[in-house]
Amino acid sequence: MRRALILGVMVVGISLLLWAGWHNLRERKLAMQKARENQVILIPDKGGQAESQGDDELAPKMRGKKAPGFSLTDLEGKKVSLADYKGRPVMVNFWATWCGPCKVEMPWFEELRKQYAAQGFEILGLADDADAGKDAIAKVAQRSGVTYPILLTDGKVQDAYGGLDVLPMSFYIDRNGVIVEQTAGLGSKDQIEANIKKTIASGGVQQAGGQ
Repeated sequence: MRRALILGVMVVGISLLLWAGWHNLRERKLAMQKARENQVILIPDKGGQAESQGDDELAPKMRGKKAPGFSLTDLEGKKVSLADYKGRPVMVNFWATWCGPCKVEMPWFEELRKQYAAQGFEILGLADDADAGKDAIAKVAQRSGVTYPILLTDGKVQDAYGGLDVLPMSFYIDRNGVIVEQTAGLGSKDQIEANIKKTIASGGVQQAGGQ
């Protein structure tokens, strides 16, 4: 009886140690995942290796410039042009299906788009990895709850916007077609909203609605 009791205590003790180890490992993995979600994702070069970028290389290159025009195909095969939104504040967001931070901010974009729709604000999501296929891209957009236009890049529009060193990358374009803000990497929801307000306020009188 005594041996059975001792054996039972040992089994319980070992089980607790194993559970504690597994729990700590799980917590470390979650912490690492959260940290990665807030990191800028460097786009791999042609050799498959990500290049380190300095502050100068990540500095906004397009702020204050006229937004380059483009005409791309959406997921339904319809041609969508930036010119279609002339006179409206627009965010052009470059993202990819493999980009974790991109998926974090997409639901925020959808929420803020609806919030500021009365002021003419629109978002265009440009999928950098068009070669992933429409189905894969549509699936990510659907899971993120996105209803704003998702367009397939052609390899030229990225260069027109100064080249993409990182993802996500967003360009905030005012009613006059001028890029008033350019951001790289995952920012906070409050920062995104502040940039949207700045874009709406720039280049014309605000309409009623929004915050």
